[in-house]
This record gives sequence, structure tokens and C-alpha cells, in this order.
Amino acid sequence: MKSASFTGHRHLSGDIKSLAEYLYNTLDHHIKYHGLTDFYAGGAMGWDTLAALTVIKLRNIYPHIRLHLILPCSNQEQTLKWSAKNKEIFYKILAQADSVEYTSNHYYNGCMKIRNARLVECADICFCYWNTNNFHSGTAQTVNMARKKHIDIINFMQ
Repeated sequence: MKSASFTGHRHLSGDIKSLAEYLYNTLDHHIKYHGLTDFYAGGAMGWDTLAALTVIKLRNIYPHIRLHLILPCSNQEQTLKWSAKNKEIFYKILAQADSVEYTSNHYYNGCMKIRNARLVECADICFCYWNTNNFHSGTAQTVNMARKKHIDIINFMQ
């Protein structure tokens, strides 16, 4: 097991500080004991952002780990309706990513699904933040793709 992908909702609920600590400790464990080196995130707000920032933080301890962004469309289109603060965080993550892949040059209906499929394709394990009552979200779709690939799925949503 060398690679992990992240999928999750854009809105995080509950105690975000505890969630961030739990994610950090879980990734730390998987790096130490399972040899994870490559992490793939989709660049969305919420879970993707928290996950990417956590990987960046963990690089202070593990400089060999890599953050790869797989984005559904151009940076400008992805962040078009985002706040200035969220755009600033996105571009900070983008600047610190080890690689960036775009599954499309432009936004279109379905580009997120292509991005999600690519995230699963790259992963040996999937770390998700998924409300299991929400069967129609992009996160649910991605988790189902991961299940079909028979990779481990760890859900951080309590």
C-alpha cells in the first residue's frame, strides 16, 4: 500500500479541530506502519482542503511523502464562486503540491465524476468524510467506485 485518495463533503460539521487531529494521527499511522507515500486530493473546499493541508503539515516530519492534486477543471473555473479566503488557501495548497493533474481544461457537467474516478484509480486506500445517509453525492459516488476497486475505505464522519 503506497497511495491514498481523499473524498468528502465540502461542508464539515462538528468539532473541526478534533477531526483535523484525528486525520493527522491516522495519516501519521499509515505513513509509519503501512508505507503510504502518495496522497491524492481533488482540490475542493471542505474535506479535500483539510486533507491537503494535513499532508503538507506531515511533510515536516516525513519529507518523502507527496501531495498530488487531481483537479476537475481550470483553477479559475473551480474557484469561480469561492470566497477570497478559500481561494487564498486553494492557491497555497496548489503551490505546495508535488504534482497537479487536470482531468478537463473546462468545467462541464460530469467533470467532477471523471476527477473522482481518477482519484480512485490512483489509490490503494480511500480516506473519506461521508454522510452515509447521502447516497446521491459525489462523495457517495466516489466511495462506491472505491468499493468496486476493493480498496480499504476509512470514513471520518462520525
